[in-house]
Amino acid sequence: MEFLWSNFHLLMERGGPVMWPLLVLSIVSVTLTVERIWFWRRMGSRGSRVRLRAMVNALRMNDADTVLVLAEEDKGPFAAVAADLASDGPSDAIAIAAVERQRPRLERFLNILSTIVTAAPMLGILGTVSGIIRSFELLGGKDTLSDPRLVSAGIAEALVATASGLVVALISLFPYMYFRSHSDKAIGVMEGLVASAKLGVERHGGDPDSSLRKAEALAREMTKETVLS
Repeated sequence: MEFLWSNFHLLMERGGPVMWPLLVLSIVSVTLTVERIWFWRRMGSRGSRVRLRAMVNALRMNDADTVLVLAEEDKGPFAAVAADLASDGPSDAIAIAAVERQRPRLERFLNILSTIVTAAPMLGILGTVSGIIRSFELLGGKDTLSDPRLVSAGIAEALVATASGLVVALISLFPYMYFRSHSDKAIGVMEGLVASAKLGVERHGGDPDSSLRKAEALAREMTKETVLS
């Protein structure tokens, strides 16, 4: 433990001031990655997959009651979309609204990870510039340079800061791409729920004007909110 702490302290000292914001970014990145892994593992659990298949079958049979019962047992995004389709109908307006309500849950923290991917290398470059400036100040100073290691300290700061910025960006980039891929796949599953609900209404009947009336009511409500805001 003491060995790790001494190496960590040496790395932070050699990398210069930019190492501290890079450390904060790395902690934030790892924390958000763990949270998103837990979220997607819960969505992909066996119980969730079984309930999802049951909700798809119930939507195809136009069995709204069964969908709502299953949705009560699963608080995930898929269940929320299925419940909206079962209760409000599978019209285009309602389907789009249902999917868009769940999109923030799927894409949560992705903007932060994307920002870290961009900001970390820039901080590394900033450390590179400050280290090189430090070396040139020593070389161009009026005093005689007696210890060449003073110049190498500035070069070391530049290299350590650059490498650290790239490492932080990489440990954020791969989770970001992984979670973005899962988000896109989840949107596809939701579109499949919408298609199943429409197929159930077509095959097993229902009031064809009901969805239209609800969509019109939703449009009026959205227009009213826009005017008030």
